[in-house]
Amino acid sequence: MLRASATARILIAGQAPGIRVHRSGMPFTDASGDRLRAWMDTPADVFYDESRIAIIPMGFCFPGWDAKGGDLPPRVECRLAWHDRVFSALPAIRLILLVGAHARDYHFNRLGLPRGKNETLTATVAAWRAHAEASPRVFPLPHPSWRNNGWLKANPWFENELLPRMRREVRDTLLP
Repeated sequence: MLRASATARILIAGQAPGIRVHRSGMPFTDASGDRLRAWMDTPADVFYDESRIAIIPMGFCFPGWDAKGGDLPPRVECRLAWHDRVFSALPAIRLILLVGAHARDYHFNRLGLPRGKNETLTATVAAWRAHAEASPRVFPLPHPSWRNNGWLKANPWFENELLPRMRREVRDTLLP
């Protein structure tokens, strides 16, 4: 599920593939991917061009289901064994899109970005302006799953304020 190149300038840091994506062998080949590409205003051929956009989940394989039938969190072994080495090999990254809490926690730590103790994902996403000026620029996002439709309706500022700025950053970062 890892797609990366030393030339990539955008990093999409995700959680872990769901079962459908795990079987496809390609990240975000589901409705969540459709929504994420729409959020970025990026066509599939650009989205999957690993020389431009790196896609690296916190877990490289489907982690299984919990007792309620939901996906388990990403397995810690991937992060411990690979992530620090992988991210040190991506020198051109200028923009990071953090998809979900697991990616947020790891990358905020790695980059030394401040956040409150036990801060919710909603609070982190709501504070997006503070991180959009960092280097690299960072946009924490909720997961683009249908499960977050309620969250999106309850937080219209996400689509009205964050997404237009993020789309502009994506477009500007992809320019030669």
